[in-house]
Amino acid sequence: MNSYQITDSPLGNVLLRAEDGQLTGVFFAGQKYYPAHARALAPESAADARVLAQAAEELDAYFQGRLHDFTVPIRFAGSDFQHRIWQALCDIEFGETSTYGQLAAGLGLPPSHSRAVGGAVGRNPLSVIVPCHRILGASGALTGYAGGVDRKIALLRLEGVPSVTASRMPAGQAALALS
Repeated sequence: MNSYQITDSPLGNVLLRAEDGQLTGVFFAGQKYYPAHARALAPESAADARVLAQAAEELDAYFQGRLHDFTVPIRFAGSDFQHRIWQALCDIEFGETSTYGQLAAGLGLPPSHSRAVGGAVGRNPLSVIVPCHRILGASGALTGYAGGVDRKIALLRLEGVPSVTASRMPAGQAALALS
């Protein structure tokens, strides 16, 4: 059974999901693929309560610029292919970026797999902690993000990514600011 908790962030409320003492989801309010029936209830177990508290604390420290590497225990729920992609995302360092093609190549996949890689990146259920926001389009353009491009821009700016400029923002987008 899943346990849920809502925590505040500078980018809006974040829903945390845990099961069996491992974090299985981090979703911004209004995010694509947000769990349809999620409600913040008392955690199902003490282990879930601990992992939810740890995730909230680590996210808070991240947003304050005090944490670069998450240690909260996570568990992926998806296909083997998705697991490979999500694990590769975890290898992209704080403040660094990659592209869908580079991610595919790093896994020994041909360029024709870039679209499948993009699909797996987009379905990442552990936003921020599994840093899918660090993936850019082939030209360095800020492409989609399930939590919204404004949030992606804010996350990259928080991490000090120098290439995040107004010229890379999609037309009509205004980046959220982190206070």
